[in-house]
Amino acid sequence: MVDPRSHWQSESFKRRLRRRNASERRFRFFGVAAVLVAGAALSLLLVSVLSNGLGAAYRTEFALDVEFDPEILGIETPPPGEAVEILASADFGAILRTSLMRRFPEAEGRSEIRELTALLSRGASAELADRLRAKPALLGQRARIWIPTSDDVNFLLKSRESDSGANPSTRLSDRQVGWVDALMDEDRVANRFNSRFFTAGDSREPELAGIGGALIGTALTLLVTLAVSFPLGVSAAIYLEEFAPDNRWTRLLEVNINNLAAVPSIVFGLLGLAVFLGLFGMPRSAPVVGGLTLALMTLPVIIIASRASIAAVPFWIRESARGLGASPVQVVAHQVLPIAMPGIVTGTLLGLARAMGETAPLLMIGMVAFIVDVPTNFADASSALPVQIFLWADSPERGFVEKVSGAILVLLALLAILNGAAIMLRQRFEQRW
Repeated sequence: MVDPRSHWQSESFKRRLRRRNASERRFRFFGVAAVLVAGAALSLLLVSVLSNGLGAAYRTEFALDVEFDPEILGIETPPPGEAVEILASADFGAILRTSLMRRFPEAEGRSEIRELTALLSRGASAELADRLRAKPALLGQRARIWIPTSDDVNFLLKSRESDSGANPSTRLSDRQVGWVDALMDEDRVANRFNSRFFTAGDSREPELAGIGGALIGTALTLLVTLAVSFPLGVSAAIYLEEFAPDNRWTRLLEVNINNLAAVPSIVFGLLGLAVFLGLFGMPRSAPVVGGLTLALMTLPVIIIASRASIAAVPFWIRESARGLGASPVQVVAHQVLPIAMPGIVTGTLLGLARAMGETAPLLMIGMVAFIVDVPTNFADASSALPVQIFLWADSPERGFVEKVSGAILVLLALLAILNGAAIMLRQRFEQRW
């Protein structure tokens, strides 16, 4: 009789065992290597975005002693209660020039004065006007006001911080750099929190541009998307999974829904352009049009996710409810839908997260326009955060580089919140059978 142990101890078996172990080690190595490469790429992306984007949260400002002299402003001294109306015609650029010339009296001639005022942002006058409108008691008084600098000054000082004090290549002249250094010696230069970045709309000047309008536009667009796609998607999923007959028309519909989920997003943008703008004449660049277009794109995703959640409900729950006399509609409404709702909500949130990051459909319906004002309703012209990033990335000014990275950080944070909420809801309410 042959000893069976001889087979396990043979050289051929040991060679096969060594090959199998080597194959498993290679498979494990390639798996770990793939994870490490993906992690390194993600880390590199995050480090690059963080290093450029954190600067968008603060801006460089000068502290100037501004005298709100009605004579310099070019207005008459207003009676109490009428200051705000009279300030509409005031020349705030004049008091900024006067403040700078008092500090640097050596600046003479038009060219030098032009270089001196170029240190300030072009929107400094508007911010000074807002300050005086908010506090009319400043009229006729002198106060130290923090004024935003130009993008060139902002770039100079932030580059010095990253290069350990070295002067970078800049468009500022030596005389302008000397004026900036003089203000720094007097502690009149500071990097202050840039609240305008989160509250203001778009601007041609990097130091004044903000994502407030794009954030509101994104929120309004997603509200329309949710209001349209969620009830339609869930209703379609319930019908297809619970009530639709099993025939070729139903199967054809299911195949088309699955195919629509893989259609490129720009196709939905063309559909929105042709239907909502061309056929119905809806307002261009409005969140309502963007929301309807994204709803068309999100609808197949919600239907597929909802059908999977409804199909995962155990059959005996339906049979038990029917055995107790419940109608088919009652079975779905009171038994199936509550159990499937965590998966449905998860799929909806993931669909909204995908819609939030889309740019191509919004470009097709005109939400790429330059929008300065923050939208107040669904019909106002608006932009969206991905489109705002696209516009800034195409701008030649250096200051928009950190604005782009800062906006990307905000978008990534919003996407992480939506995806985290989807995961938490699924883990919190999911029932295992």
